[in-house]
Order: sequence, then C-alpha cells, then structure tokens
Amino acid sequence: MDQVLFNLGGIAVTPSLLAIVVLMLGLSLVIRRPQSPLKDELADALALERQRDMEEKLSALLRVQAELNGRMAQMGEAVDSKHGHLTRMLSERLEGLQARLGEGMTAQLTNTHDNLSKLNERLAVIDEAQKRMGLLTSEMLSLKDILSNKQSRGAFGQGRMEAIVRDSLPPSAYEFQSTLANGKRPDCIIRLPGDPRPLIIDAKFPLEGFTAFREAQTDEAKKAAIARVKTDIGAHIRDIAEKYLTPGVTQDIAILFVPAESLYADLQEHFEDMVQRAHRARILIVSPSLLMMAIQVMQAIVRDSKMREQAHQIQDEVRRLLEDVGRLRDRVGKLDTHFRQSQEDVIQITTSADKVLKRGERIEAMDFEAPAIALTAGQPAPLGDLVAPPESDTLPSPLNRTRDLLG
Repeated sequence: MDQVLFNLGGIAVTPSLLAIVVLMLGLSLVIRRPQSPLKDELADALALERQRDMEEKLSALLRVQAELNGRMAQMGEAVDSKHGHLTRMLSERLEGLQARLGEGMTAQLTNTHDNLSKLNERLAVIDEAQKRMGLLTSEMLSLKDILSNKQSRGAFGQGRMEAIVRDSLPPSAYEFQSTLANGKRPDCIIRLPGDPRPLIIDAKFPLEGFTAFREAQTDEAKKAAIARVKTDIGAHIRDIAEKYLTPGVTQDIAILFVPAESLYADLQEHFEDMVQRAHRARILIVSPSLLMMAIQVMQAIVRDSKMREQAHQIQDEVRRLLEDVGRLRDRVGKLDTHFRQSQEDVIQITTSADKVLKRGERIEAMDFEAPAIALTAGQPAPLGDLVAPPESDTLPSPLNRTRDLLG
C-alpha cells in the first residue's frame, strides 16, 4: 500500500498519484509549444479536450484512489481483526499446550520417580543376591577345599551320613565307629530287629579319580582318569567286602555311601560296570537320597518290631478295656431299671393325687344342713359315715421308693 504524502481538498496524495500529475503537466507543456494561430487554436482545443479528458481521468483516478483507500482501510481493519483473533487463538493454543506440557512433564516426573524407586528396590535386591552369591562362592570354595583334602572329605561324608541316620532312627538302632567282633571299625552299624548281625555303612569314597575325569581335556587324559576311577573303586569295594562282610558276624550285604548326588549320577552313567561289580560283591552303592529312603524302610521295620514286642501289652489293655465296657453296660442297665421304676412310681402317684382331688370335690359338694344320720349328743359323727369309703388302692411311699433306689 502507497504511503500518503499529504491531503489536498480531502484527497490523499500518494507518490503514485503525484507521479501521474507530474506526467500530465509535462505532456501539457509539450503540447503548448508556439505554433501558427490556426494550429494554436487547434492545439489549444486539443489541449483543452485532452485537459478535460485528463481531468476526468484524474477525477476517475481520484475516485478509484478513494475507493482503493476505503478498501485498503477495510482490509486493514479486517487484517487487524484477523490478527487479533489469530493472536488470541495462538495465545489460547499456547496456554493449552503449556498446560498439557506441564501436566505431561508432571506425569513424566512422577513416572520417572516411581521407576527410579522400583529401580532402587531392584538394585537393593540385586545387591542382596550378589552378597548371597558371594557367600555361596565362599562356601563352594570351602567345600572344594574340603573335598580336595582326603581326610576332610571323609569327615564330610561321615557327617552327612550321620545326619541322615540320626534324623530317622532311634539311638538304640545305630552306632558310629563301633568295633566289630573281628576287630574292624566301620563308619556306622545299624541293628535290625530280631537279628544280632549289624548292617554296615561305609562313608569313605575315592574322589581323586572323579576329579581327574571331570577336568580331563584330551582323550588320553580321560582314559587315564577312567582307569584310575575303576582302580580306586575296585580296591575300595574289595576292602569293604574283606573287612565288613563276615558270615555270622555281619549282614550279607553292606552299603557304600556316596556323599553327593552328582558323583552318584556320574558313577551310574559312566561306570555301570563298577556298579555291577559292587552288586556281585553284595555291596549297595547309594546316594544321600537313596540312603534316606533305605533308612526310612529300616525305621518302619523297627517300628513294626516294637509293635510286635508290645502286642501282648496291647492285648491286655484291650481285655481290660472290654471288662470296663461290660461293667459300664451292667451299670447302665441298672440305671435304666431305676429310671423305669421311678417313672412307674410317678404315674401311680399322679393317679392317687387325681383320686384324692376328686374325693375332695365330692366332700366340698355335700350339704351338711340336713344330715341323713342322727347325731348322738356330745359325740361327733365319724368321717367314714359322711364320706364314701376309700377305694382299695394304697399310695406308695416316695421316701420308701427313694430309699430302695439309693440302697
């Protein structure tokens, strides 16, 4: 939009309008050059005509300019209105966006805080688990040290075996490190009911060959470890058979305790021939779970034996119980008899009371003004003459009945 330079007679003069006026004046000066009179008149007429035409065009231009100014003003007002409306809308949108952004940030902060709290809790759990893993690692290292030492390994197997036996059997059914009749001292003997021969449990097991077998990296090392395991187990089976399987002194079978389930699994998987060899030598190789099962079976045997030993006492108690039941039945019968007699006595007392009541009503209904019997002067009439003779029923004495019941 052109800038208004000044107002002339209510007309806003703009640079474009001023340029048009200057152009028209220049043209008019060019047209008015000195010529001949006729030409001058013709030129003047043409100039006047052109001037009128220019004035009309100028007035038309001024009207157009005015209309354009009006329209520009209206457009400015519309633009200002639109600008204000757009400004308000942008302000409202920005406020709403700011509010939503604030709520989202608050929710995000809350969620972040909750997640951090949960993360701290999980980190605490992880720290606790890490501590437990450290303790477990130290325990595993100590267990490895124990198993690496032959004497300590024997004590470890002995301790596990003793714990299993103590938890299931009574003290009279087992002994640890007891001396047999042949002078040998097994790790544990179990005395079965009705048999003086003890059952032997040996808790020592050769572990060096199994360790070498697990750590072998080459085929040659594995073959050497397998040969060592078979040699050690064979020698141990032979020692148990020679020391603890004595006819008439010990049971016909003995138990070889393996202190770890993994060792027993390796033995069953890779050395089945040694297991069969132990069976042929009447030696049972058991793991902790199998030993626990065998001990529970022995516990049931011991319990049944004790019940058989106490069977006569149980029979005596049952006989006494039956006698007490018989006496109780007799006394209940006597009590039932007393109850029936008491019920009959109560019925008879009720019947007698009804009869007495009826006789009293008849006496009350009698007319004493005209007696049927003449009275002797100075002598009262007997009651039997006035009242009907009583019936032949006699009233039982409650005191006598109570005394009979108590007697």
